[in-house]
Amino acid sequence: MILQLKELILWPRISSLGPRRLYFQPGKLNIITGASRTGKSAIIPIIDYCLGSKTCSIPILTIREECSWFGILVQTSQGDKLFARREPGNQRETGDMFVLQGDSISIPDKIETPNDTAERVRLLLDEMSGLTSLNFIEGENSSSSTSRPSFRDLSAFIFQPQNIIANPDVLFYKADTYEHREKLRGIFPYLLNAITPEILAKQHELARLEKDLRRKERELRAVQTVSVQWIGSVKSKIVEARELGLIEEVEQNLSLNAMLDILRRLVSRNDQQIKVSEITISASIEEIEKLNKQDSNISQELTSLRKRLQEMRLVRNSATDYRDALIIQRDRLKITDWLLMRGDNFNICPVCSNSIGNNSEKLMTLQHNLRALENSTSESEVIPVVFDREYEQTKSIVQSKAEELAAIQARQRTLESRSKSAANYQFQAKKAERFIGGLEEAIKTFEKVGVDSDLANEINLLRSEILVIKESVDPNAIKERIKSALDSISAYSARWLPDLDVEEPICNIHLDIQNLTIKVNYAGRQSFLWELGSGSNWLSCHLAIMIGLHKFFRTSKHNPVPGLLIVDQPSQVYFPKVLIRRAKELEAIDPSFRDEDIQAVRKTFSFLNNAVNDAKGRLQVLVLDHAHDDTWGELSEVYLVEEWRDGNKLVPMAWLTDVDSDIEVIEPVD
Repeated sequence: MILQLKELILWPRISSLGPRRLYFQPGKLNIITGASRTGKSAIIPIIDYCLGSKTCSIPILTIREECSWFGILVQTSQGDKLFARREPGNQRETGDMFVLQGDSISIPDKIETPNDTAERVRLLLDEMSGLTSLNFIEGENSSSSTSRPSFRDLSAFIFQPQNIIANPDVLFYKADTYEHREKLRGIFPYLLNAITPEILAKQHELARLEKDLRRKERELRAVQTVSVQWIGSVKSKIVEARELGLIEEVEQNLSLNAMLDILRRLVSRNDQQIKVSEITISASIEEIEKLNKQDSNISQELTSLRKRLQEMRLVRNSATDYRDALIIQRDRLKITDWLLMRGDNFNICPVCSNSIGNNSEKLMTLQHNLRALENSTSESEVIPVVFDREYEQTKSIVQSKAEELAAIQARQRTLESRSKSAANYQFQAKKAERFIGGLEEAIKTFEKVGVDSDLANEINLLRSEILVIKESVDPNAIKERIKSALDSISAYSARWLPDLDVEEPICNIHLDIQNLTIKVNYAGRQSFLWELGSGSNWLSCHLAIMIGLHKFFRTSKHNPVPGLLIVDQPSQVYFPKVLIRRAKELEAIDPSFRDEDIQAVRKTFSFLNNAVNDAKGRLQVLVLDHAHDDTWGELSEVYLVEEWRDGNKLVPMAWLTDVDSDIEVIEPVD
């Protein structure tokens, strides 16, 4: 991802004063040097706040009291972007932001009102970084630590503040909190390209298939439990069918498949084949059979008509909904008539205050679409007129058939009440029909759990699909890709480590993404960073790993991490504040001490200079430090942003309402 600093801007509370602007060079080693309490350590919180941080860590008192807005101008692959955010006052943060985008941005002298929100800026940064929109774990087991990565998570690779740069216990920005530490652990395989967006999609598909498999296996077990009881009743159904006269006498001890074949053939027989009684059918029974046949035919016809009526009702409702949707679209586009009319009279858009004439061609296109919609709306109104006639005719036929069926059923009841034999026949026939219907459902239940059943086939198919996907998202393969990526980072870091002031430059250092720290291999022993002594070792390992990470990100096919690294006070391990105050005193005792430490600090700046040079413009480093130019002067990639001494600070003296508040306070000696 391309995102580098061009400017940092502060807007004063006093409107008559202009903004404070700091200029940076993309692709260079930018340096801000200065004394204590000049605002150097506020740079990281300001940049972080403007990049959508959910809390404001900008120091209180002078900076927060004198500034109304904070902003950064960044260079991206999509052009320059200004992200400015309001000072939150008594709140922890505010979502009010002011955003400008374009090839050339003019910094406003003051910001009156916000035009965007921090939430939308975070979404914009997510989109710019090309991060996946999928969570790392789908379903019930997902949590905030396994949710989709965001640009905010990438700040761990951008900032190395004063309390982190030489910290033996914490390697990454904000990794001292549980939430950020767990989220960073979760996204590392993705950032190392061990888990790609394609693999994530397959993992989501795998989770869905496994969920479906578990559900279908539960269904199969439930049906199988029922089928055990049903198999025991197959013989009783054979006996019942024989008693009803539906089948002849069968052999004893028939196999289950043989009995099922008999029942299946029975289900396939039609009503004319079923013989339930040997009694002579009287004229009334023949009439009943005739009425039954009419009843059946009309019932089928009535069912078909009712289905057709229901479908017509759905079509009519759909036509109404479609016409309403067209009307809504037409009403939305009517603003074009008003804008064109206003263009003739005023030629100024009341919404954006731009010239309407410059956009008249677009407005005419919208007006053309409006006319097309109006024509469609008028045409769609013709459809219900023809359709309603057919709909009413169908309703009339349904009513007529229903009345005809009611008359037949009344005639049936009359005949059945007059003939006992007819009643007996009807009882036997209905009983046989109920048996056949129940038997048909029972056979379907058995077939559902048989070897060739649909449910069993679906389960086997799911298992096959899951097996194929598991091979492509093999955890062992992912572990191998993680190891390969970490080995590359270690190789980059080990190559540069001798350029730094480290006690054992030939030792190997490795990034431990589970513990989010550094492991050091030396003389056959593996130790954690916190087991090493000396702040210079901690500082050197931090810088080597961070530059190694950025080298890996640049060479990756998919790189969402900005080529930006901001380091605060790397010289603190050599020149802590108390040492600076005692420098002259110590030089008098040992004149060589200062030269040695200056050379050690120069190694740090030289290392960063070489890293920037190696990146060929794709890495911008900003260093905030006390060190003078005798530690970084004449380096090829250095750009001095500003030197803050002798009253020159981040917040101009002219902004201060109480100049006496700048009197130096002697800090306690550690």
